[in-house]
Amino acid sequence: MLTAGDFLLPLVAVVLIIGPLWIIAKKGVNQVNARARILGQIAMFAGVMLVCLIVSVHGFAAYAEDAAAEAASSAKGLGYMAAAIAVTGSSLGAGYAVAKAAPAAIGAISENPDNFGRAIIFVALGEGVAIYGLLISILIINAL
Repeated sequence: MLTAGDFLLPLVAVVLIIGPLWIIAKKGVNQVNARARILGQIAMFAGVMLVCLIVSVHGFAAYAEDAAAEAASSAKGLGYMAAAIAVTGSSLGAGYAVAKAAPAAIGAISENPDNFGRAIIFVALGEGVAIYGLLISILIINAL
């Protein structure tokens, strides 16, 4: 069950992180105060993250005990790792394929708008690789 600290700490963290950004948006930024405000924002973020880490250490220990009891066999852990590798590899491959195909497709469409159907196929083929990786990872997780 959530305690008041578990509920209020993330709320305070969000307010402390977004607060300075709201002040910057309201008052505007000039060259004199921009560096100080950005450094203050970074320091505020690091401080909030450190406080969250210190306060929630006991929660991590409880989650670790539950995870150790659940993942008793190494085969189950390797199955999850295989699913993660399948998604990661396919997403990186799809990103690379789209990064190479999309600018060429945009160039072909800008020269001749009739090339839209032929050009978009190459972008869609790159996206299909990511979907196949996700499908394989779902099959692996279902087999566990």
